[in-house]
Amino acid sequence: KSNFNDWLKRTGSAPVIIDKKRSQKSIDQLKRYYATQGWFNVEGKYTIIKDSVREKRGSITYNIKRNQPYFIDSISEKISSYIVDSLYQRSKNSTFIISGKQYNTSDFVNERDRLTILFRNSGLYYFDQDYIGFDADTNGTGHKVHVDYIIPDRKISKGDSSITVPFQIHKINEVRIYTDYTYGNREKKITDSVDYKGYKLFGYEKLKYRPKAITDAISITPGDIFKDIDRTLTYRQLSELQNFRYPNISYQEDPRDTTGTGLISTILLTPKKKYTLDFKFDTYISTIQQFGIGFSTTFLIRNVFKGAENFEISARGSVGSSKDNADNDSSFFNTSEIGVDVRLSFPSILFPANTNKIIPKYMSPFTTVSMGMNSQNNIGLDKQNFNGVFSYRWKPKTIRTNTFELVNVQYVRNLNTENYWNVYPTSYERLNEIAIETGYDFEGDTQELGIPEETDDFIDLVLQPDSGLDVSMDVFDEVNSITQRQQRLTEDNLIFATNFTWLHDSRENIYDNSFSRFRLKIEFAGNLLSALSSVANLPQTEDGKSKLFGVVFSQYVKFETNYIKHWDLGNNSKIAIRAFGGVAIPYGNSSNIPFTRSYFAGGSNDNRGWQAYDLGPGSSGSILDFNEANFKLAFNVEYRYTILGNFKGAFFVDVGNIWNLLDDIDIPEFRFDGLKDLTELAVASGFGLRYDFGFFVLRFDIGFKTHDPALPEGERWFKDYNFSNSVFNIGINYPF
Repeated sequence: KSNFNDWLKRTGSAPVIIDKKRSQKSIDQLKRYYATQGWFNVEGKYTIIKDSVREKRGSITYNIKRNQPYFIDSISEKISSYIVDSLYQRSKNSTFIISGKQYNTSDFVNERDRLTILFRNSGLYYFDQDYIGFDADTNGTGHKVHVDYIIPDRKISKGDSSITVPFQIHKINEVRIYTDYTYGNREKKITDSVDYKGYKLFGYEKLKYRPKAITDAISITPGDIFKDIDRTLTYRQLSELQNFRYPNISYQEDPRDTTGTGLISTILLTPKKKYTLDFKFDTYISTIQQFGIGFSTTFLIRNVFKGAENFEISARGSVGSSKDNADNDSSFFNTSEIGVDVRLSFPSILFPANTNKIIPKYMSPFTTVSMGMNSQNNIGLDKQNFNGVFSYRWKPKTIRTNTFELVNVQYVRNLNTENYWNVYPTSYERLNEIAIETGYDFEGDTQELGIPEETDDFIDLVLQPDSGLDVSMDVFDEVNSITQRQQRLTEDNLIFATNFTWLHDSRENIYDNSFSRFRLKIEFAGNLLSALSSVANLPQTEDGKSKLFGVVFSQYVKFETNYIKHWDLGNNSKIAIRAFGGVAIPYGNSSNIPFTRSYFAGGSNDNRGWQAYDLGPGSSGSILDFNEANFKLAFNVEYRYTILGNFKGAFFVDVGNIWNLLDDIDIPEFRFDGLKDLTELAVASGFGLRYDFGFFVLRFDIGFKTHDPALPEGERWFKDYNFSNSVFNIGINYPF
């Protein structure tokens, strides 16, 4: 009981006692607030109303009369330094304080910040916002405010006295970089140094970095005027190298400069450990495995070639117990998976031509080369996955990131295609039902098709003319569709793609609760190989599809857009929305999209009224085991609030579906044929409970099928809106 009381004290709110002094204080606070908005003559009073029913209970009513607001009238300047006045006059068009606008304190705060940023990025090293003052005169002005800008000269303290001098523009005479600074070696002697393009690099030990690798990440340039933004960019660019801890950057007057305007910038860099080893271990369950144990390890080597390059090799593996294969005659752990990835990143654009004019160093350019493989044993179709990527990344602005994957190659090989009917039992069960309906003569004692021989024989029998089997055109079409899906999901894939991603993210840090994120991505696959096939006469299949290394390569164009917006409503509550649209259109050498590049719907991060892969395509009713398609729309809105302490709550609405578009699927229920098919958008609504552990959020959501496109028209709304048909979702962190 005492523990509960302690918890209640920590998380609850104490009863509020009506106090006249506090009520008057609230009136004063309201007056001060309205004064910041331009209402200087606010009248206010409060009334205490006793509750006639409940003893010692009451309420307070506050009555506020704002009266007439004040507006900005004339504006003048009292700026002592010529340089400061000149900079101000050139920037007056960007001012926040505008004649005729209602007085607002925030405009003066914003103007002070604007001018401080302007001056400190124009060489005024000793300037700070405390030098900027405003004198607002309202006496006898008839609800108008006369504003004076007041910016005095620089104040220099000398002992007990001080003098004032005009502000001057300072420039960077020298940049000193200590590449291996630590608190422990600060008193040691420098043993190595080098001058490089005006930069001086020092080492307490032998220099371990090529000078260019470090200076390319430094925007503070010898000979340039002082700019605060250069220091900010240098912090960011050095941090993105992932070779150093947070750097220390300082400025001092150059004692050799007789003009008093020269500065020396000192940058202290503390290297991170050259070698880092991480190891992770977890357990899991899935639709294929009853139980699994997994591990992963990552080995990172920094500054591989003395150019701040990072080399990373990671390995992962797992063993598990398969639902399909675990029996008394086999070991408990009868499935396994292993994978290896290597990644090498360079802090520059690796290209035959010089790209500095297009992508300068302040954009933090990176080139990344990565390769990986993954192999499954006794899991599904026993896939082997090989991939390689050569990509560029740069940031034109702090909030914008561009990624260009010049080469993205993926090869998927299925080693155990005979296991298809075990992996996709819904397709097998439907095929078995068709066999019974058509009067097929089963080979065994039970009315079940043997896997895989008898299943394949039955398909051949149905699709062959004059087979003697009673097969209608509808049955023929359905079996043909099942067969096409089998061939598509069991065939090997070769994808040779190029893509570009544009990301705009306004979030400043993890504590920023009002932000937006917009991502665009376009990908082309197979065009280079298609051109090669016409020149090199690559081998072809019977239906004219070109093959490379014995595999039909994929050809398509893919476009995606994703928008996320968060609004902070105050009181620990917010609204978050997401809108997603994606389409992949096959052409040329392909009539469909590889499974690895297609879309699915449902799940804890998508439409929470359906399990992952259980929604769509279209109004088909999810008749397959893993439903996917090449066109997707998704819209989500979520209201998040605090219940008590770290317990959070949410209400949400999820809208979306997947369809087949411009591919070889011709089943009407699967296809998107126009705007009329937007009536097939599935709608889920529900609520959630979350607990914030600080470093992650554990999420539990319940989704209800609000509009189910699989049901007949006229019966889709709230038909299965109950707990028995709801979906329970467990997730880590927020879905968007």
